[in-house]
Amino acid sequence: MNLRLFAFRTQKLDSGVRIQDIVDGEGKEAREGDTVEVNYVCRRSNGYFVHSTVDQFSGASSPVILLLNEKEIIKGLKEVIVGMKAAGKRRALIPPSVGYVNDNLGPIPDEFGPRRSLLSHVKEPLIFEVQLLKVL
Repeated sequence: MNLRLFAFRTQKLDSGVRIQDIVDGEGKEAREGDTVEVNYVCRRSNGYFVHSTVDQFSGASSPVILLLNEKEIIKGLKEVIVGMKAAGKRRALIPPSVGYVNDNLGPIPDEFGPRRSLLSHVKEPLIFEVQLLKVL
């Protein structure tokens, strides 16, 4: 039953990105070109953890500020965030073709270990769980 619910609530974009809304959110909607503040968890498609802005033990977060354009962030993540409302949360499967197609696209962790881990998996689909904190 859960699989049908997930399939029913999942939207597949033309780019191949699959989006599942977890929390709809309220308030201002993010649009292309906006600057947003988000928390995210990134995992490999097999579920293995890659990086997060939220500490899994303490719950403390280090949100990132992103400009919603394809020169700044990966195209797939931009597609996930555009249309979200503040306090909304989405889970998405992002194929490599709209992922980290070059090293200049964010979000990239500052720390060496997480950055290395992320960049070593750029040729595979990644799962992002994104919470839009606010549209700036």
